[in-house]
Amino acid sequence: MNKDLELMKQMGDRIRNIRNELKLSKEALAKEIGVTGQFLGVVESGRSAISYDKLKKLCDISGYSADYILFGKDVNRVKDTKDELQNYSEEQIHEVCEIIKNIAIFIKNN
Repeated sequence: MNKDLELMKQMGDRIRNIRNELKLSKEALAKEIGVTGQFLGVVESGRSAISYDKLKKLCDISGYSADYILFGKDVNRVKDTKDELQNYSEEQIHEVCEIIKNIAIFIKNN
């Protein structure tokens, strides 16, 4: 698949997930960002993209960054995670990382 088409598909999936997280119908979210429900369906299917002004409205409504919606990169979550980790000792962080590593190995082997 063409790389641009794949990016649009992934962006559409993220927008659908955001809409579902917000518990909004296509029509309700479409109205909020200024498009039709039919067009939002086309965007969610990855066959079209939203304009900058519509993207900004979606960011404002959802609290997600444009980086996340467009590319799946959420710098806010990285910052939030780093801030949260400040509450734990180096030893606690290493213990949790070891647990996560063991869970990943278990999942991979099963």
